[in-house]
Amino acid sequence: MDARANYPGSSLADLYDPLTMPPELLKTHNALDRAVLKLYGFGKEMTEAEIVGELMERYKNLLEATND
Repeated sequence: MDARANYPGSSLADLYDPLTMPPELLKTHNALDRAVLKLYGFGKEMTEAEIVGELMERYKNLLEATND
């Protein structure tokens, strides 16, 4: 949030365009991504599709557990 706050005049489209994202914001996002992967026990080699699939499977399991 602090990194994004440094660009109050920029739209989200500007800030999150891979070609124009400010380096400070990109660095912050990469660090956050690594922290989340570590938290969930996911490897760096996982694709975005694999990560989403695993998260959806975990969510499904949580729903099933709360309905039992």
